[in-house]
Amino acid sequence: APSLLADQRPNILFIITDDMYPWQMNFMPEGAGKNYTPNIDRLADEGTVMRNQYVSSTVCTPSRYSVMTGRYASRSQAPEFVATTRDLGQSHVQWNSFADPEIEKTVAHRLKDAGYRTGFVGKDHVIFTRGRKHLGLSSDPDDPAVQETMRENAKASRKAFKAAGFEYVNRVYHNNPDFNGSRELAVHNQDWVTEGALEFLRQEDNRPFFLYFATTIPHGPTEPERSWKADRRATPEGWLERAPEVQPGAESIARRAREQGVEGRETILWIDDAIGALLTGLDAIGELDNTVIFFFNDHGQSAKGSVYEGGAHNPSLVWRQGGWPAGAETTALVSNIDFGPTMLDLAGARIPDDMDGASFLPVLKGSEAKIRDSLFFEMGYTRGVLKDGFKYIALRYPPKIANLTREERQANLDVMNNNLRERRRPVHTEDPMAPFGHLMPVPGGHDAEQGAVKAYPHYYDADQLYELASDPNEQVNLWGESGYDEQKQALQDLLESYLVTLPGKFPLTQ
Repeated sequence: APSLLADQRPNILFIITDDMYPWQMNFMPEGAGKNYTPNIDRLADEGTVMRNQYVSSTVCTPSRYSVMTGRYASRSQAPEFVATTRDLGQSHVQWNSFADPEIEKTVAHRLKDAGYRTGFVGKDHVIFTRGRKHLGLSSDPDDPAVQETMRENAKASRKAFKAAGFEYVNRVYHNNPDFNGSRELAVHNQDWVTEGALEFLRQEDNRPFFLYFATTIPHGPTEPERSWKADRRATPEGWLERAPEVQPGAESIARRAREQGVEGRETILWIDDAIGALLTGLDAIGELDNTVIFFFNDHGQSAKGSVYEGGAHNPSLVWRQGGWPAGAETTALVSNIDFGPTMLDLAGARIPDDMDGASFLPVLKGSEAKIRDSLFFEMGYTRGVLKDGFKYIALRYPPKIANLTREERQANLDVMNNNLRERRRPVHTEDPMAPFGHLMPVPGGHDAEQGAVKAYPHYYDADQLYELASDPNEQVNLWGESGYDEQKQALQDLLESYLVTLPGKFPLTQ
């Protein structure tokens, strides 16, 4: 079909998945050949894998903030984040670092200003939304008052995203399914999200488009009955009259997983089917040849909530018809703060000075010039830098956190454990005096960071130095070893050079 666009600048489809592990992606060494994902494989085979892609912060909200703004998450202007930074004396990047559309400009704003039509579907967890009311898991979706609250919450989400520069906003999961309301509706519905995306693509409009397509999967809940086998009529806005019919159903997913020998990985096939539907939809309107597709997982899942490699190193891929001069992959060092500038560069739009990132479009076009020679990381009470194969991590608890009383520690632990029990998840510790993790002031570490707590022997060391070539899993802390004084000083100086440009004081000396 011929292209419908008068403006031949490329369309931009940004696909962001939620909490994928490396073994769930065939383009990763850990997953090669282990998943049945013909559409993702096509994007990887025909596009360019960003092999040295990193994220600056390793839980959902700050990572998405950086994608949406091209800025480090410690620049968030969300009221809670600003207040916490003031209270602690140092910024505390976690799920509080939202983009406030009343104050901050997003990539959608800037692309819209450049003449793009803009759309959003799927998981939010990034735009600061005013006016939502809490609905607990025990709420009854058949109760008219609950139904009214769900409608009002959906309206609040749409209003926030429209303020954030998105003209079309639909099928929004404000948060992960367990935090949206009724237990009956606390399931994933990828088909519903995909249907919204296809509706956006089919709109008659001669402007190029930017579509941010955010899956809620494979993040938990992971039980099949609440994921790929769930009722396709269940949504965070209530029950649909009938299920969408834009992707193969659960029976087809189960059959193909069985035939391909990938049983247990059906959710990944569900994501792949969504991408297949988008590719088919783009082809049907004659726009596939003129669309650049980013495929990005929000952060590394093996060490979520930390700045270790298992959380921060997170390869992505970029596809266009005919491929990129860069070839099948590049080892250029890039960060998720670079997505925004890259998309603006593709659109021929000006990259604003307040973006921390840089466009890596020259890399895709084959340039050998470096976009950056170092990386900065911020997560909870840690900061880190990576340069020339060495990574430095500093862990500093502000006095207000370090000096919490036993009673305050117990209260923090109770909040998390009560939430875990309500969600029917295991409790990690009952000891209020267990050490805090990197992410939150929860004894024993927050639920999200348990993978990192268990995997890194020097997790609680205040200063950590790793040589990644010989120690990619960061098991040997070289900070106390002789012979590394030059690297230690250089990396601390590098970290300081990043910190002085960002809000919130972070003490390098103890």
